Amino acid sequence: MTISIAHLGPPGTYAEQAAVFYINWLAKKTGIEAILCPYPSIAQSLQAVAFGHTQLAVVPVENSIEGSVTMTMDTLWQLDRLQIQLALVMPIVHALISCATSLDSIKTVYSHPQALAQCQGWLQEFLPSVQVIPSNSTTEALQRLEQDLTTAAIASSRAAQLYKLPILASSINDYPENCTRFWVVSQPKIEAVDDISSASASHTSLAFSVPANVPGALLKPLEVFAQLGINLSRIESRPTKRSLGEYLFFIDVESNATSAEMQSALAKLNKYIEVLKIFGSYNVLPINALGNEVKS
Repeated sequence: MTISIAHLGPPGTYAEQAAVFYINWLAKKTGIEAILCPYPSIAQSLQAVAFGHTQLAVVPVENSIEGSVTMTMDTLWQLDRLQIQLALVMPIVHALISCATSLDSIKTVYSHPQALAQCQGWLQEFLPSVQVIPSNSTTEALQRLEQDLTTAAIASSRAAQLYKLPILASSINDYPENCTRFWVVSQPKIEAVDDISSASASHTSLAFSVPANVPGALLKPLEVFAQLGINLSRIESRPTKRSLGEYLFFIDVESNATSAEMQSALAKLNKYIEVLKIFGSYNVLPINALGNEVKS
């Protein structure tokens, strides 16, 4: 059996790196082989799964420095039937890649907005006068570096090796403990993948909307979890895009959706919310800097 996995491209992105780890982990656990399918955006990666072009997608959802990846959350809400199979937590170490002879000759730096934000302190200190230009991914600009010796890109050292480009500075992210959480997302149901990824799942992700302009509209759903002793590991608001001041709330809870307390919580939530979407129960798999599973 061979499955296809969508990810943000071009090749060399951190999403591809996480997907490569997942492929190796999946092959070891199940014998399933996979091929990688790069897409120009995170939204298109998720849409590829929703429309049946690929079986899985690996997408970033949260960074320890810059917070949530809003494109992932918004697209997941808009699309139906997508389920989280597994979370991968991977260290992120940025490098400045350029064919320039020195930092002084660099005029423009390209990268994904998240990567640029994660290195803004370093950029202000060492390249204070450069033009910073956001791109769709960390690797999108790499192919133009050889043509313009005044440009640079922020990406991984792995990307520099793939494109055979020089690294001018390593470990330039502002905080050394920089990591990103990725979700492995599928349609229900790929049985062999689903069985191994969600066995004894430790987390559940969901999102809901609440009635607008109602006092305590968010407090009441949160009290449901508190009263049942269910810990929330993340809560994030996103605009509904219907009207100013209306929000969706994305929540990660430390419980399996099939547990008795979660079943009770979900039943009680219906009294207080408008729309509820459960994105799935899953385990969290840490990856070390060498791309290996962290043993617990």
